[in-house]
Amino acid sequence: MKFQILALSTLALANEASEQSEQIIFQKTSIKAPFLEQFDGEWEKRWFPSSAKKIVDGVEDDELLRYRGEWDVEEPKTQLIVGDKGLVLKTLAAHSAIAAKFDKPVDPKGKTLVVQYEVKTQNGLECGGAYLKLLTHNPDFEAGKFEDKTPYTIMFGPDKCGLNNKVHFIFRHKNPVSGEIEEKHLESPPSIVSDDKTNLYTLIVRPDQTFEILINNKSEKAGSLLENFQPPVNPPKEIDDPNDKKPTDWVDEAKIKDPEAKKPDDWDEDAPKEIQPEDWLADEPLVIPDPESTKPEDWDDEEDGDWVAPTIPNPKCAEVSGCGKWSPPIIKNPKYKGKWTAPLIDNPAYKGEWAPRKIANPNYFEDKSPADFNKIGAIGFELWSMQNGFLFDNIYVGHSEEDAKALAKESWEIKQSLEKKNDKAEEDQSAFAQASAGLYKQLKGYVDLYYGQTLDFIEIAKEDPVTAIKELPQIVVLLTLIAMTPVLLISFLYALFTGSPQPKKSSKKDEKEEDKETKVEKKDDNETETKPKKRAPKKD
Repeated sequence: MKFQILALSTLALANEASEQSEQIIFQKTSIKAPFLEQFDGEWEKRWFPSSAKKIVDGVEDDELLRYRGEWDVEEPKTQLIVGDKGLVLKTLAAHSAIAAKFDKPVDPKGKTLVVQYEVKTQNGLECGGAYLKLLTHNPDFEAGKFEDKTPYTIMFGPDKCGLNNKVHFIFRHKNPVSGEIEEKHLESPPSIVSDDKTNLYTLIVRPDQTFEILINNKSEKAGSLLENFQPPVNPPKEIDDPNDKKPTDWVDEAKIKDPEAKKPDDWDEDAPKEIQPEDWLADEPLVIPDPESTKPEDWDDEEDGDWVAPTIPNPKCAEVSGCGKWSPPIIKNPKYKGKWTAPLIDNPAYKGEWAPRKIANPNYFEDKSPADFNKIGAIGFELWSMQNGFLFDNIYVGHSEEDAKALAKESWEIKQSLEKKNDKAEEDQSAFAQASAGLYKQLKGYVDLYYGQTLDFIEIAKEDPVTAIKELPQIVVLLTLIAMTPVLLISFLYALFTGSPQPKKSSKKDEKEEDKETKVEKKDDNETETKPKKRAPKKD
């Protein structure tokens, strides 16, 4: 019964692991947006790898600085949706950049801005970035010359290396007074998702100056452009006067030594910190001869040498702090006071911590609408990573949160479901492999146990099947179970013909003698069982 249950459960696992789900065919979305990229059709006419070179002071190596990373559009390593492709970073440990120009600029002023895209780090992400840049509109921009110094409006997406693990949200803001452009970095950004699955990153910036970051359709960070960025969008109204200097007579010591305090007459600064205990028995040894031990009667001083009684711990030492030569430290000196210092008192001349006076900030301004970003004219990936295989897909840049959700439902949600099924299938295959290994081990045991009887059954059945069934019913049961399960049948035959030693070849004389003999083999309960004689094959 145990064998039959194992066989049936193994068959169930095999059937479940072999089920093939229906393939899903990629269909281009009908959703419209200022920019929506699914990398179908002639993507090379929209996206252009950069041929620029980074400029770093003191570095002259062209091969190191130029953007030599290769890009391609292809299906993921594990196919999810037939015909669905994405932009793949092919080169690791190299500067890589690629960009696509918008048909017309995207103006976020007074509108919700939604940026969404899928990232699949197929080889993991240990050190590198997978973020995108929304490039500030420039009519003269050439995608093939995109590089790190190309002005951008927003940078968004995952980045990880060492202790750095975050989803960037950086926007560039122009000071209306000074004209300077400054990067504003999100405080406490969320962490990335570190796996090889398809992950969805969404940024929403609303006209009320709030923002929200979603990862896999789950809100991970929300706040205000006016409150959650460093440096802040709006500078302080007042600043420290750079010309104000601390007065030379300024007293900023809150406490001073009491000038009227005097050391007490009984204060002994020379008293040792630790002293010898008064009850220490310096002249007493730690051990003494055992007073109850006596010299053996058969002890011969000439042959055995001078007899020395065994020693025991000195009982006097147990009643005091210790015995023998004393070496400090042992106990603290109760009279020890250390170096005398005057106690501290409040400083009557203390004026407090000095700080420069405040003056009006000459560069002060108040921008109540930082979400009115500069126009966006292109999108690009400018990356460096120690892993390759990053796959980007279904990029949405627009103004509709609903459309972004609908696109995610058409693409990312399907991929997520398929990836979960693949994980389940891998778990089932692993369980099936373990069950198969256990089944084979058990089959091998049955083969070893019934090997000779199985060969006898085959030989007898060739001449008289009825006799074979009567004489070896246990083999009939075994073969019936195996025949009912194809997986078991294959495993049993493999074990039968490869897993056990083949019978030795015997001469015709041995075969004749063997026909006259009855084989006896011991059972597990030490009883004996008479084996039937082998039948010689019929002569024609």
